[in-house]
Amino acid sequence: MKKILVLGAGRSASSLIKYLLDNSAALDWQVTIADISIEVAMQKTANNPRAAAVLFDVQDAAKVSELVKEHSLVISLLPATMHYSVAVECIKQKKHLVTASYVSKEMGALDREAKRNGVLLLNEIGLDPGIDHMSAMKIIDACKQEGEEIISFKSYCGGLIAPESNNNPWGYKFTWNPRNVVLAGQGTAKYIENGKYHYKPYSRVFKDIETISVEEHGTFDGYANRDSLSYRKVYGLETIPTMLRGTLRMPGFCEAWNVFVQLGLTDDSYSIENAENLTYAELIEALLPSHLKGNSVKEKLCNFLNIQPDSTVSKKIEWLDLFSDKKINIPNATPAMALQALLEGKWKLMPHDKDMIVLQHLFSVKKRDGKLKTITSSLVVLGEDQTYTAMAKTVGLPAAIAAKLILQGVIKATGVQIPTHKEIYEPVLKELEEFGVVFSEKEI
Repeated sequence: MKKILVLGAGRSASSLIKYLLDNSAALDWQVTIADISIEVAMQKTANNPRAAAVLFDVQDAAKVSELVKEHSLVISLLPATMHYSVAVECIKQKKHLVTASYVSKEMGALDREAKRNGVLLLNEIGLDPGIDHMSAMKIIDACKQEGEEIISFKSYCGGLIAPESNNNPWGYKFTWNPRNVVLAGQGTAKYIENGKYHYKPYSRVFKDIETISVEEHGTFDGYANRDSLSYRKVYGLETIPTMLRGTLRMPGFCEAWNVFVQLGLTDDSYSIENAENLTYAELIEALLPSHLKGNSVKEKLCNFLNIQPDSTVSKKIEWLDLFSDKKINIPNATPAMALQALLEGKWKLMPHDKDMIVLQHLFSVKKRDGKLKTITSSLVVLGEDQTYTAMAKTVGLPAAIAAKLILQGVIKATGVQIPTHKEIYEPVLKELEEFGVVFSEKEI
Protein backbone atom coordinates (compact mmCIF):
# COMPACT_ATOMS: atom_id res chain seq x y z
CA MET A 1 0.00 0.00 0.00
CA LYS A 2 1.21 3.50 -0.89
CA LYS A 3 0.54 6.36 1.49
CA ILE A 4 0.12 9.90 0.14
CA LEU A 5 0.38 12.98 2.34
CA VAL A 6 -1.45 16.13 1.23
CA LEU A 7 -0.35 19.27 3.07
CA GLY A 8 -3.00 21.99 2.88
CA ALA A 9 -6.72 21.57 2.20
CA GLY A 10 -7.59 25.05 0.94
CA ARG A 11 -9.31 26.37 -2.19
CA SER A 12 -7.15 24.51 -4.70
CA ALA A 13 -7.24 21.15 -2.95
CA SER A 14 -10.76 19.89 -3.69
CA SER A 15 -10.20 18.35 -7.14
CA LEU A 16 -6.77 17.00 -6.22
CA ILE A 17 -8.08 15.23 -3.12
CA LYS A 18 -11.13 13.90 -4.99
CA TYR A 19 -8.84 12.41 -7.67
CA LEU A 20 -6.67 10.72 -5.05
CA LEU A 21 -9.67 9.30 -3.18
CA ASP A 22 -11.44 8.19 -6.38
CA ASN A 23 -8.32 6.16 -7.28
CA SER A 24 -7.41 5.05 -3.76
CA ALA A 25 -9.18 1.67 -3.80
CA ALA A 26 -8.04 0.58 -7.27
CA LEU A 27 -4.44 1.67 -6.66
CA ASP A 28 -4.31 0.70 -2.97
CA TRP A 29 -3.60 4.18 -1.62
CA GLN A 30 -4.08 5.65 1.83
CA VAL A 31 -4.47 9.44 1.75
CA THR A 32 -3.70 11.71 4.70
CA ILE A 33 -5.01 15.26 4.54
CA ALA A 34 -3.14 17.61 6.85
CA ASP A 35 -4.25 21.17 7.50
CA ILE A 36 -4.02 23.86 10.15
CA SER A 37 -7.81 23.48 10.43
CA ILE A 38 -8.82 19.94 11.40
CA GLU A 39 -12.41 20.76 10.45
CA VAL A 40 -11.40 21.67 6.89
CA ALA A 41 -9.23 18.57 6.61
CA MET A 42 -12.02 16.30 7.88
CA GLN A 43 -14.48 17.82 5.43
CA LYS A 44 -12.14 17.02 2.53
CA THR A 45 -11.95 13.32 3.49
CA ALA A 46 -15.64 12.94 2.45
CA ASN A 47 -15.86 10.06 4.97
CA ASN A 48 -13.77 7.89 2.66
CA PRO A 49 -12.35 4.89 4.61
CA ARG A 50 -9.01 5.35 2.83
CA ALA A 51 -8.67 8.96 3.98
CA ALA A 52 -7.52 10.42 7.28
CA ALA A 53 -7.41 14.00 8.55
CA VAL A 54 -4.71 15.37 10.84
CA LEU A 55 -4.01 18.73 12.44
CA PHE A 56 -0.86 20.19 10.97
CA ASP A 57 1.35 23.23 11.45
CA VAL A 58 4.39 23.51 9.19
CA GLN A 59 6.25 25.30 12.00
CA ASP A 60 6.13 22.08 14.04
CA ALA A 61 9.32 20.44 12.75
CA ALA A 62 8.77 17.25 14.74
CA LYS A 63 5.30 16.79 13.27
CA VAL A 64 6.58 17.44 9.75
CA SER A 65 9.27 14.80 10.24
CA GLU A 66 6.78 12.30 11.65
CA LEU A 67 4.28 12.76 8.81
CA VAL A 68 6.88 12.60 6.03
CA LYS A 69 8.35 9.44 7.53
CA GLU A 70 4.94 7.71 7.51
CA HIS A 71 4.20 8.38 3.83
CA SER A 72 5.44 7.34 0.39
CA LEU A 73 5.00 10.73 -1.29
CA VAL A 74 4.14 14.29 -0.25
CA ILE A 75 1.98 16.80 -2.12
CA SER A 76 2.31 20.31 -0.70
CA LEU A 77 -0.43 22.86 -1.38
CA LEU A 78 0.91 25.15 1.33
CA PRO A 79 1.84 28.77 0.56
CA ALA A 80 5.00 28.87 -1.57
CA THR A 81 7.20 30.16 1.26
CA MET A 82 6.44 27.04 3.32
CA HIS A 83 7.64 24.40 0.84
CA TYR A 84 11.35 24.64 1.61
CA SER A 85 11.34 23.08 5.09
CA VAL A 86 9.10 20.27 3.81
CA ALA A 87 11.46 19.70 0.87
CA VAL A 88 14.48 19.45 3.18
CA GLU A 89 12.69 16.81 5.26
CA CYS A 90 11.64 14.91 2.12
CA ILE A 91 15.24 14.76 0.91
CA LYS A 92 16.42 13.62 4.34
CA GLN A 93 13.87 10.79 4.38
CA LYS A 94 14.12 10.04 0.64
CA LYS A 95 10.47 10.83 -0.15
CA HIS A 96 9.30 12.53 -3.34
CA LEU A 97 7.60 15.95 -3.18
CA VAL A 98 5.07 17.55 -5.58
CA THR A 99 4.05 21.24 -5.51
CA ALA A 100 2.26 23.66 -7.84
CA SER A 101 4.43 26.63 -6.84
CA TYR A 102 7.23 28.41 -8.67
CA VAL A 103 10.75 27.13 -7.95
CA SER A 104 12.28 29.51 -5.41
CA LYS A 105 16.03 30.11 -5.19
CA GLU A 106 16.07 28.09 -1.97
CA MET A 107 14.24 25.20 -3.58
CA GLY A 108 16.52 25.30 -6.63
CA ALA A 109 19.57 25.04 -4.40
CA LEU A 110 18.36 21.62 -3.22
CA ASP A 111 18.78 20.05 -6.67
CA ARG A 112 22.15 18.36 -6.11
CA GLU A 113 21.24 16.94 -2.71
CA ALA A 114 17.87 15.70 -4.00
CA LYS A 115 19.56 13.89 -6.89
CA ARG A 116 22.14 12.40 -4.53
CA ASN A 117 19.30 10.92 -2.46
CA GLY A 118 17.25 9.82 -5.48
CA VAL A 119 14.44 12.24 -4.62
CA LEU A 120 12.22 14.13 -7.06
CA LEU A 121 11.11 17.63 -6.05
CA LEU A 122 8.57 18.33 -8.80
CA ASN A 123 7.42 21.97 -8.77
CA GLU A 124 5.28 24.16 -11.04
CA ILE A 125 2.87 21.30 -11.77
CA GLY A 126 -0.40 23.23 -11.49
CA LEU A 127 -2.07 25.60 -13.95
CA ASP A 128 0.14 28.67 -14.29
CA PRO A 129 2.78 27.49 -13.73
CA GLY A 130 2.07 23.95 -14.86
CA ILE A 131 -0.38 23.28 -17.67
CA ASP A 132 1.06 26.33 -19.43
CA HIS A 133 4.56 24.77 -19.36
CA MET A 134 3.40 21.35 -20.51
CA SER A 135 1.18 22.54 -23.37
CA ALA A 136 3.83 24.99 -24.56
CA MET A 137 6.61 22.40 -24.53
CA LYS A 138 4.45 19.98 -26.51
CA ILE A 139 4.29 22.54 -29.35
CA ILE A 140 7.91 23.68 -28.97
CA ASP A 141 9.27 20.13 -29.13
CA ALA A 142 7.06 19.34 -32.15
CA CYS A 143 8.32 22.43 -34.02
CA LYS A 144 11.95 21.60 -33.24
CA GLN A 145 11.43 18.04 -34.45
CA GLU A 146 10.27 19.48 -37.79
CA GLY A 147 13.36 21.68 -37.99
CA GLU A 148 11.33 24.86 -37.48
CA GLU A 149 12.41 27.98 -35.56
CA ILE A 150 10.11 29.67 -33.05
CA ILE A 151 10.63 33.44 -33.33
CA SER A 152 7.84 34.65 -31.05
CA PHE A 153 6.06 33.10 -28.07
CA LYS A 154 3.44 34.87 -25.97
CA SER A 155 1.40 33.08 -23.33
CA TYR A 156 -1.51 34.45 -21.29
CA CYS A 157 -3.53 32.80 -18.53
CA GLY A 158 -6.31 33.99 -16.25
CA GLY A 159 -8.61 32.71 -13.54
CA LEU A 160 -11.89 34.44 -14.38
CA ILE A 161 -15.63 34.14 -13.79
CA ALA A 162 -17.88 32.27 -16.23
CA PRO A 163 -20.26 34.45 -18.27
CA GLU A 164 -23.38 33.09 -16.51
CA SER A 165 -21.93 34.04 -13.11
CA ASN A 166 -20.48 37.39 -14.19
CA ASN A 167 -22.83 39.68 -12.30
CA ASN A 168 -20.66 42.47 -10.93
CA PRO A 169 -19.07 45.51 -12.66
CA TRP A 170 -15.54 44.13 -12.28
CA GLY A 171 -16.19 40.80 -13.97
CA TYR A 172 -14.16 39.11 -11.27
CA LYS A 173 -14.58 36.92 -8.17
CA PHE A 174 -12.01 35.15 -5.99
CA THR A 175 -11.29 31.55 -6.95
CA TRP A 176 -7.89 31.33 -5.25
CA ASN A 177 -5.82 33.10 -2.60
CA PRO A 178 -7.19 36.69 -2.37
CA ARG A 179 -3.89 38.01 -1.00
CA ASN A 180 -2.07 36.85 -4.12
CA VAL A 181 -4.61 38.66 -6.29
CA VAL A 182 -4.21 41.93 -4.36
CA LEU A 183 -0.41 41.77 -4.56
CA ALA A 184 -0.30 40.57 -8.19
CA GLY A 185 1.93 42.43 -10.61
CA GLN A 186 4.22 43.93 -7.99
CA GLY A 187 7.86 44.17 -8.90
CA THR A 188 9.03 44.70 -12.47
CA ALA A 189 7.70 42.78 -15.45
CA LYS A 190 10.55 41.68 -17.74
CA TYR A 191 10.19 40.47 -21.31
CA ILE A 192 11.73 40.69 -24.78
CA GLU A 193 9.92 41.81 -27.94
CA ASN A 194 11.39 42.00 -31.43
CA GLY A 195 14.87 41.59 -29.97
CA LYS A 196 14.50 44.48 -27.51
CA TYR A 197 14.36 44.07 -23.74
CA HIS A 198 11.50 45.69 -21.83
CA TYR A 199 11.29 46.36 -18.10
CA LYS A 200 7.86 47.48 -16.98
CA PRO A 201 7.61 48.89 -13.41
CA TYR A 202 4.59 48.13 -11.22
CA SER A 203 3.26 51.65 -11.84
CA ARG A 204 2.73 50.72 -15.53
CA VAL A 205 1.92 47.02 -15.41
CA PHE A 206 -1.86 47.55 -15.39
CA LYS A 207 -1.68 50.55 -17.71
CA ASP A 208 0.25 49.03 -20.61
CA ILE A 209 -1.97 46.12 -21.62
CA GLU A 210 -2.73 44.07 -24.72
CA THR A 211 -6.13 42.95 -26.00
CA ILE A 212 -6.19 39.16 -26.32
CA SER A 213 -8.87 37.49 -28.45
CA VAL A 214 -10.01 33.95 -27.73
CA GLU A 215 -12.22 32.39 -30.39
CA GLU A 216 -15.85 31.96 -29.24
CA HIS A 217 -15.06 33.62 -25.90
CA GLY A 218 -14.38 37.25 -26.81
CA THR A 219 -11.58 39.58 -25.79
CA PHE A 220 -9.62 40.03 -22.56
CA ASP A 221 -7.11 42.41 -20.98
CA GLY A 222 -3.61 40.93 -20.91
CA TYR A 223 -0.83 42.35 -18.73
CA ALA A 224 2.81 41.29 -18.52
CA ASN A 225 3.53 38.94 -15.62
CA ARG A 226 6.78 38.73 -13.63
CA ASP A 227 10.00 37.63 -15.31
CA SER A 228 9.38 36.21 -18.78
CA LEU A 229 13.10 36.32 -19.65
CA SER A 230 14.06 33.44 -17.37
CA TYR A 231 11.78 31.07 -19.30
CA ARG A 232 13.81 31.34 -22.50
CA LYS A 233 16.30 28.86 -21.06
CA VAL A 234 13.56 26.76 -19.46
CA TYR A 235 11.83 26.32 -22.82
CA GLY A 236 15.07 25.93 -24.76
CA LEU A 237 14.45 29.20 -26.63
CA GLU A 238 17.54 31.14 -25.52
CA THR A 239 17.80 33.23 -28.70
CA ILE A 240 14.09 33.87 -29.30
CA PRO A 241 13.40 37.55 -30.27
CA THR A 242 10.00 37.73 -28.53
CA MET A 243 9.00 36.06 -25.26
CA LEU A 244 6.23 37.26 -22.96
CA ARG A 245 4.12 35.59 -20.27
CA GLY A 246 1.05 37.44 -19.05
CA THR A 247 -2.18 37.36 -17.04
CA LEU A 248 -5.74 37.73 -18.37
CA ARG A 249 -8.58 39.76 -16.90
CA MET A 250 -11.98 40.85 -18.22
CA PRO A 251 -12.00 44.01 -20.37
CA GLY A 252 -11.75 47.16 -18.25
CA PHE A 253 -10.46 45.38 -15.14
CA CYS A 254 -6.87 46.55 -15.51
CA GLU A 255 -7.79 50.21 -16.01
CA ALA A 256 -9.83 50.19 -12.79
CA TRP A 257 -7.27 48.13 -10.83
CA ASN A 258 -4.59 50.63 -11.80
CA VAL A 259 -6.45 53.16 -9.61
CA PHE A 260 -5.49 51.09 -6.56
CA VAL A 261 -1.88 50.95 -7.73
CA GLN A 262 -1.72 54.73 -8.21
CA LEU A 263 -3.30 55.32 -4.79
CA GLY A 264 -0.93 52.94 -3.03
CA LEU A 265 -3.88 50.86 -1.89
CA THR A 266 -2.07 47.60 -2.74
CA ASP A 267 0.94 48.51 -0.58
CA ASP A 268 1.65 45.86 2.05
CA SER A 269 4.81 47.42 3.51
CA TYR A 270 3.43 49.59 6.33
CA SER A 271 0.58 49.69 8.85
CA ILE A 272 -2.13 52.36 8.98
CA GLU A 273 -2.47 54.26 12.24
CA ASN A 274 -5.79 53.61 13.99
CA ALA A 275 -6.84 51.43 11.05
CA GLU A 276 -9.60 49.62 12.94
CA ASN A 277 -11.51 52.87 13.45
CA LEU A 278 -11.03 54.38 9.99
CA THR A 279 -13.71 54.24 7.32
CA TYR A 280 -12.80 53.34 3.75
CA ALA A 281 -13.66 56.87 2.66
CA GLU A 282 -11.24 58.23 5.26
CA LEU A 283 -8.54 55.82 4.06
CA ILE A 284 -8.95 56.93 0.45
CA GLU A 285 -8.77 60.58 1.48
CA ALA A 286 -5.61 59.88 3.48
CA LEU A 287 -3.99 58.37 0.40
CA LEU A 288 -4.90 61.31 -1.87
CA PRO A 289 -2.80 64.49 -2.23
CA SER A 290 -4.05 67.12 0.24
CA HIS A 291 -4.38 69.94 -2.33
CA LEU A 292 -7.11 68.27 -4.39
CA LYS A 293 -10.39 70.13 -4.84
CA GLY A 294 -13.78 68.52 -4.30
CA ASN A 295 -16.72 68.37 -1.92
CA SER A 296 -16.46 64.61 -1.47
CA VAL A 297 -13.86 61.86 -1.52
CA LYS A 298 -15.31 60.66 -4.81
CA GLU A 299 -14.87 64.09 -6.42
CA LYS A 300 -11.31 64.37 -5.11
CA LEU A 301 -10.42 60.93 -6.45
CA CYS A 302 -11.91 61.74 -9.84
CA ASN A 303 -9.88 64.96 -9.94
CA PHE A 304 -6.76 63.01 -8.99
CA LEU A 305 -7.37 60.51 -11.80
CA ASN A 306 -8.69 63.12 -14.24
CA ILE A 307 -11.86 61.10 -14.87
CA GLN A 308 -15.56 61.94 -14.80
CA PRO A 309 -17.67 60.99 -11.74
CA ASP A 310 -20.01 59.00 -13.99
CA SER A 311 -17.17 57.13 -15.77
CA THR A 312 -17.02 53.34 -15.84
CA VAL A 313 -13.92 53.36 -13.64
CA SER A 314 -15.55 55.62 -11.05
CA LYS A 315 -18.62 53.39 -10.94
CA LYS A 316 -16.46 50.30 -10.37
CA ILE A 317 -14.71 52.00 -7.43
CA GLU A 318 -17.98 53.21 -5.92
CA TRP A 319 -19.56 49.74 -6.24
CA LEU A 320 -16.83 48.41 -3.93
CA ASP A 321 -17.97 50.84 -1.16
CA LEU A 322 -14.62 52.62 -1.14
CA PHE A 323 -16.40 55.97 -0.70
CA SER A 324 -18.55 54.66 2.16
CA ASP A 325 -18.52 55.02 5.95
CA LYS A 326 -17.86 51.29 6.31
CA LYS A 327 -15.09 50.74 8.86
CA ILE A 328 -11.94 48.76 8.11
CA ASN A 329 -12.07 46.98 11.50
CA ILE A 330 -8.56 45.52 11.22
CA PRO A 331 -5.96 46.65 13.80
CA ASN A 332 -2.59 47.60 12.25
CA ALA A 333 -3.91 46.90 8.76
CA THR A 334 -1.73 47.65 5.76
CA PRO A 335 -3.48 49.31 2.80
CA ALA A 336 -3.40 45.96 0.99
CA MET A 337 -5.01 44.18 3.95
CA ALA A 338 -7.78 46.79 4.10
CA LEU A 339 -8.43 46.43 0.37
CA GLN A 340 -8.40 42.64 0.55
CA ALA A 341 -10.95 42.61 3.38
CA LEU A 342 -13.31 44.76 1.35
CA LEU A 343 -12.86 42.74 -1.84
CA GLU A 344 -13.44 39.41 -0.12
CA GLY A 345 -16.96 40.55 0.72
CA LYS A 346 -17.70 41.97 -2.74
CA TRP A 347 -15.96 39.36 -4.92
CA LYS A 348 -17.16 36.27 -3.07
CA LEU A 349 -17.81 33.17 -5.15
CA MET A 350 -21.37 32.06 -4.33
CA PRO A 351 -22.31 28.35 -3.97
CA HIS A 352 -23.62 27.92 -7.51
CA ASP A 353 -21.22 30.32 -9.24
CA LYS A 354 -18.99 28.94 -11.96
CA ASP A 355 -15.49 30.18 -12.63
CA MET A 356 -13.55 29.99 -15.88
CA ILE A 357 -9.92 29.37 -16.77
CA VAL A 358 -8.64 30.85 -20.02
CA LEU A 359 -5.14 30.03 -21.30
CA GLN A 360 -3.75 30.96 -24.69
CA HIS A 361 -0.37 30.44 -26.37
CA LEU A 362 0.54 32.51 -29.42
CA PHE A 363 3.48 31.24 -31.52
CA SER A 364 5.13 32.68 -34.62
CA VAL A 365 7.22 30.00 -36.34
CA LYS A 366 9.67 30.10 -39.26
CA LYS A 367 9.31 26.95 -41.32
CA ARG A 368 12.20 25.16 -43.03
CA ASP A 369 11.31 26.82 -46.34
CA GLY A 370 11.54 30.27 -44.73
CA LYS A 371 7.79 30.89 -44.70
CA LEU A 372 6.05 31.92 -41.48
CA LYS A 373 3.14 30.31 -39.70
CA THR A 374 1.24 31.17 -36.53
CA ILE A 375 0.00 28.66 -34.00
CA THR A 376 -2.73 29.62 -31.55
CA SER A 377 -3.36 27.11 -28.76
CA SER A 378 -6.30 27.91 -26.47
CA LEU A 379 -7.80 26.30 -23.38
CA VAL A 380 -11.09 27.25 -21.72
CA VAL A 381 -12.28 25.30 -18.66
CA LEU A 382 -15.49 25.98 -16.74
CA GLY A 383 -15.95 25.13 -13.07
CA GLU A 384 -18.85 23.14 -11.64
CA ASP A 385 -19.62 25.14 -8.51
CA GLN A 386 -18.03 26.96 -5.55
CA THR A 387 -16.07 23.86 -4.48
CA TYR A 388 -15.10 22.11 -7.70
CA THR A 389 -13.92 25.18 -9.52
CA ALA A 390 -12.04 25.33 -12.80
CA MET A 391 -9.14 26.73 -10.79
CA ALA A 392 -9.16 23.77 -8.39
CA LYS A 393 -9.36 21.36 -11.32
CA THR A 394 -6.53 22.89 -13.35
CA VAL A 395 -4.25 23.46 -10.36
CA GLY A 396 -4.96 20.22 -8.52
CA LEU A 397 -5.34 17.56 -11.21
CA PRO A 398 -1.88 17.96 -12.80
CA ALA A 399 -0.26 17.56 -9.36
CA ALA A 400 -2.44 14.56 -8.51
CA ILE A 401 -1.80 12.84 -11.85
CA ALA A 402 1.94 13.47 -11.54
CA ALA A 403 1.92 11.99 -8.05
CA LYS A 404 0.29 8.83 -9.41
CA LEU A 405 2.84 8.57 -12.23
CA ILE A 406 5.72 8.98 -9.77
CA LEU A 407 4.37 6.23 -7.52
CA GLN A 408 3.90 3.97 -10.55
CA GLY A 409 7.46 4.58 -11.71
CA VAL A 410 6.42 6.22 -14.99
CA ILE A 411 8.16 9.44 -13.98
CA LYS A 412 11.70 8.51 -12.97
CA ALA A 413 13.40 11.93 -12.82
CA THR A 414 15.14 13.14 -9.67
CA GLY A 415 16.28 16.52 -8.41
CA VAL A 416 14.42 19.83 -8.65
CA GLN A 417 12.27 19.65 -11.78
CA ILE A 418 9.40 21.39 -13.54
CA PRO A 419 7.16 19.63 -16.11
CA THR A 420 8.98 20.63 -19.30
CA HIS A 421 10.21 17.12 -20.16
CA LYS A 422 8.25 14.65 -22.30
CA GLU A 423 8.52 12.04 -19.57
CA ILE A 424 6.29 14.27 -17.46
CA TYR A 425 4.17 16.38 -19.78
CA GLU A 426 3.04 13.72 -22.27
CA PRO A 427 1.26 11.37 -19.84
CA VAL A 428 -0.08 14.23 -17.67
CA LEU A 429 -1.58 16.11 -20.64
CA LYS A 430 -3.03 12.88 -22.03
CA GLU A 431 -4.88 12.09 -18.80
CA LEU A 432 -6.01 15.70 -18.32
CA GLU A 433 -7.97 15.38 -21.56
CA GLU A 434 -10.18 12.80 -19.82
CA PHE A 435 -11.24 15.60 -17.46
CA GLY A 436 -12.08 18.10 -20.20
CA VAL A 437 -8.74 19.90 -20.13
CA VAL A 438 -8.35 19.97 -23.89
CA PHE A 439 -6.53 22.56 -26.01
CA SER A 440 -7.87 23.87 -29.30
CA GLU A 441 -5.09 24.54 -31.79
CA LYS A 442 -5.28 26.68 -34.92
CA GLU A 443 -2.46 26.99 -37.44
CA ILE A 444 -2.25 29.64 -40.15
